[in-house]
Amino acid sequence: MKLVAQRGFGRAMIGGCAIAAAMTLGLGAAAAQDKTYAMKITLPTINDPSFMFAKAYAAALEKDSGGRIKPRIFPVSQLGSIPRQIEGTQFGSIQCALIPPEFFVGVDDRFEVMAAPGLVNSLAHGQRVAADPAARKLMLGLGAAKGLHGVAMFMNSPSSVISKTPLRHLADFKGKKIRVLASPFQMAPIARLDATPVAMTLADVVPAIQQGTIDGAVGGIVVFTPMHFQDAAKYVTETGQPAVFVMVEVNKAWYDALPADLQKIVDSDAAVQQTAIAPVARNIVEKARQGWTATGGELISLPAAEQSAMMKTFSDAVAEVAKKKPPLAEAYRIVSDAARRTR
Repeated sequence: MKLVAQRGFGRAMIGGCAIAAAMTLGLGAAAAQDKTYAMKITLPTINDPSFMFAKAYAAALEKDSGGRIKPRIFPVSQLGSIPRQIEGTQFGSIQCALIPPEFFVGVDDRFEVMAAPGLVNSLAHGQRVAADPAARKLMLGLGAAKGLHGVAMFMNSPSSVISKTPLRHLADFKGKKIRVLASPFQMAPIARLDATPVAMTLADVVPAIQQGTIDGAVGGIVVFTPMHFQDAAKYVTETGQPAVFVMVEVNKAWYDALPADLQKIVDSDAAVQQTAIAPVARNIVEKARQGWTATGGELISLPAAEQSAMMKTFSDAVAEVAKKKPPLAEAYRIVSDAARRTR
């Protein structure tokens, strides 16, 4: 009888422990469901397609997570210069960054391929390239070993050349000093036009044009118009080159620490917004173009034959640069193949 009683007591103890364990697990799951995750979203611009993406993405994340993800947007480099924003996203003080891929070359120089002149011929084409599975897989995965988890890529705007004197033909570029980024992918194509590429930050462009240090600059109309570049120069030649893409990168450690359902939301909401930004970007670019001419600026297009010749010149120059590094050449092959498929 005593033995039977002991066995009954043991079964009761085991059953009680099981119930307690189940309750503990249930409480743990409930606590995980109740936990909130702060998400700082950083970008260097405002009131452009990147900013509109950030606003829509933040709203979707908070709604779809039931308030468990708490995004906060920091535009116009409030969290530091672009290199500091990238470092912060790599190491976790920032959870998400929207920055053009060429600025990530310190993480992996293959990021630069999306900024190759001659790659895409329109804003719509650029969005199709960004959605191409092979190009998307390549670009979103580049930062994985360096603390980054890519969730989206989209084309922000085409580039143009602003200048004090009109550049109506390719021959007009000859001998001109044109501001570009400090990138062989941008410097080599400009040099092929018999112009001199000058690496310079965007903040220095207006005074440099006014002082005659440079004759023109590569940039976007979505920057030229709102930042009143017409105070320095009135002519914009719409080459469309290079395309300005944007990477949406999330801190990988933060992402990995999220529950599986929130990871899915972070990825899927970004994919949805990548598609949704296309008409928004188109409208912003068009309004910037209209704003430029409304304030006395002039928009110039090269003759069709010269535009085609320029695209080939740029593509040849970029291919020449890329082949010097086999991994870069392979990345360029992937995105240029995507560009051909989606043209």
